[in-house]
Amino acid sequence: MTEIIRIKDAKDHVDEVVQINGWLTDKRSSGKIAFLQLRDGSAYFQGVVVKSAVSEEVFETAKTLRQETSLSITGTIHEDTRSHFGYEIEVQDLKVVGDSGDYPITPKEHGIEFLLDHRHLWLRSSRQFAIQQIRNEMIRTTYEFFNQEGFIKMDSPILTGSAPEGTTELFQTKYFDEKAYLSQSGQLYAEAGAMAYGKVFTFGPVFRAEKSKTRRHLTEFWMIEPEMAFTHQEESLQVQERYIATLVQNVIDHCSYELTLLDRDIDQLRKYTQLPYPRIRYDKAIEMLQAADFDVKWGDDFGSPEETYLSDQFEQPVFVLNYPKAIKPFYMLPEEGRDDTYVCADMLAPEGYGEIIGGSEREWDYDKLQAAIEAKGLDMNEYGWYLDLRKYGSVPHAGFGLGLERAITWICHLDHLREAIPFPRMLNRLKP
Repeated sequence: MTEIIRIKDAKDHVDEVVQINGWLTDKRSSGKIAFLQLRDGSAYFQGVVVKSAVSEEVFETAKTLRQETSLSITGTIHEDTRSHFGYEIEVQDLKVVGDSGDYPITPKEHGIEFLLDHRHLWLRSSRQFAIQQIRNEMIRTTYEFFNQEGFIKMDSPILTGSAPEGTTELFQTKYFDEKAYLSQSGQLYAEAGAMAYGKVFTFGPVFRAEKSKTRRHLTEFWMIEPEMAFTHQEESLQVQERYIATLVQNVIDHCSYELTLLDRDIDQLRKYTQLPYPRIRYDKAIEMLQAADFDVKWGDDFGSPEETYLSDQFEQPVFVLNYPKAIKPFYMLPEEGRDDTYVCADMLAPEGYGEIIGGSEREWDYDKLQAAIEAKGLDMNEYGWYLDLRKYGSVPHAGFGLGLERAITWICHLDHLREAIPFPRMLNRLKP
């Protein structure tokens, strides 16, 4: 019986007769030869149908196949040095599994709204295939990295009764007779985990009801949020840069074909595996921006233009340390010797991609945290359990959050986050 293989394994079957099950993405013919562009979810390559080498029925079928018809193909694998993939199949037989008619996404150019309306089909394209394969590798690497670093995975709830950073940008829902919110962060629950297990990470969907249409915002995205007991800022920064360098290196090692499909500069990516990453204080960042004629003053938060400028001054991701209290959440630890800054850091990605990680040391004194909650006008009843963490054996601790889609967008060099997630949710898009 002929062995069934996936396209990505073709290199292990050169000059062997195999069967491949997949779909037709495109075709062309030159009278006596038909060239079929094939995919099976693992890679893309070419099937060559030579008229003199197959039955008349097979050749006629090959010439009349329609885009996205599903097929079962039998043939011999050969090397093909002209293609990205490096291999092709010389077809001996083919059978149609499921016909396809009037496929809406043709090889011509389409507008982004049209493509998003057909996202369920757009996922089949080689570009989207490459992005989602890289996403998968980054998820795999995340679990591997944190397991090796001694963390355990902890699942935080999606429905919450309180909000770590206020409720103005949260989706509210009714939870029986109470108000509830779709979680904007697993951080507070991860802190409880850190007090129980030392080092934990959460990884799940979070939701932000921001009425923003920028290329850097989604209303639903995925966050990786590690939390570490007995940890200070510098130790946390070292974990962050090791994690990012490992993500980039594993994508280079395991997704070179996908990076080639995206025309991503792999030599450029290699620069981001070199540690340590540079660090500057927020104070210095303001000086740099003012010297470059940006209209900013101390105390302002950074937008995309400011983050782009700052990141462009460095060859690697850069940490901006210790932001003003007024622009950061209540749970952060005040900087010693300063009454206006927190011990925190944002990591800005190069090439204009801005913030991909935000983190801080957490306030671990009960009275000070209680005062911070009151100062923000938050409901103390909602945060009683969070204060308990400072009541029973509190310790210095720190953590951070990585937005997965932002990291994918940077590593893949995309223009917008909407391609970094299978089905993007944005201000104007809830379907498909």
